[in-house]
Amino acid sequence: MPEINCPHCGRAFPIDAASYADIVSQVRTKEFDAALQERLHLAEQDKRTAVELAEAKIANSLKDEAAKQALEIERLTAEVRAAATERQLAVTTAVIAVEKQRDALERDLEAKANEQKLLKSSLQEAHAAEVKAKDEQIAYYKDFKAKQSTKMLGETLELHCENSFNQIRATAFPTAYFEKDNDARTGSKGDYIFRETDAAGTEIVSIMFEMKNEADATATKKKNEDFLRELDKDRNEKGCEYAVLVSLLEPDSDLYNGGIVDVSHRFPKMFVVRPQAFIPIITLLRNAAMGALAYKQELALVRAQSVDVTNFERDLEAFKSAFGKNYDLAARRFQTAIDEIDKSIDHLQKTKEALLGSERNLRLANDKAQDVTIKKLTRGNATMQTKFAELEAGTNTVAP
Repeated sequence: MPEINCPHCGRAFPIDAASYADIVSQVRTKEFDAALQERLHLAEQDKRTAVELAEAKIANSLKDEAAKQALEIERLTAEVRAAATERQLAVTTAVIAVEKQRDALERDLEAKANEQKLLKSSLQEAHAAEVKAKDEQIAYYKDFKAKQSTKMLGETLELHCENSFNQIRATAFPTAYFEKDNDARTGSKGDYIFRETDAAGTEIVSIMFEMKNEADATATKKKNEDFLRELDKDRNEKGCEYAVLVSLLEPDSDLYNGGIVDVSHRFPKMFVVRPQAFIPIITLLRNAAMGALAYKQELALVRAQSVDVTNFERDLEAFKSAFGKNYDLAARRFQTAIDEIDKSIDHLQKTKEALLGSERNLRLANDKAQDVTIKKLTRGNATMQTKFAELEAGTNTVAP
């Protein structure tokens, strides 16, 4: 008969086979329960570890995504601010440039106005002195007239005037143009055209001449007044500034014999002279025009500056237009960026909801794991139910 030792007193006592088998069965059941509890404990630890890892991963993912979105929002905001600053700087720079240009033009115009006043005063004084000298010269030519009148009948008036001019051309008018008017395309023409320009091509003075001789058949019994309208027409058609009628008509007229006669009250910038005053009238008008040349040059400069201002204004308008287009493009891109940010926020919201759903599933899984019991595990398993029933029965009858 087999014996077993008491674990408390160490005493050996005999036991029959049936009792021994029952004890062995009890030992095995306890080992199974201990193993089951150990596995349940390990499963609980694994579950807790998995939940903690999942929560940490979700938290890190949310933190990284939020940081990325914050950086993107900060970058886009900086770009928008930079674009606005650049636009304001460009507008301010353009306005400052325009104001500087305007102030410079105002100063120049003021200076030019003062300069023109001084030039006008100087020109008036010079003109007065020149008129006095010309009066003396006219008196001289009156005397010369009496000596040359018989000579005029022996040659044409046009040839006399041309020869008189050519004699002093090289010294007095080296760059002037003095030729017959042969252009009759408009239906009429004058006799001679005088033009003189400066080195830059600005016209100093231009004169349309008409010569009328007392001995000419076409001038018989006619007066100087009869030719003034046609002369004015020729002056305008040929683009001349002055018109001069060199005439031997009305030889007994005290008016025309007195010297240079200004008939501008009838037709603008027109004079009637005797042949003796042909060279003096050219000299007088040319010298007067030389005084006004500075005004013409200033006028040409002002016109050129006006063109520059016009070009500047056109360039400024082009800049404003181009800047407006760039601003509209930047605004549209900014709106696109805002839309993308909204989409990202929406995506993050969906991610958050998914993570929250995952957390709910994990919580349900944990609740189910916590709800696991021996009875639920053995429900429907007759063998396990019998084993547990035997284990409970043995525990109640066998002393330790």
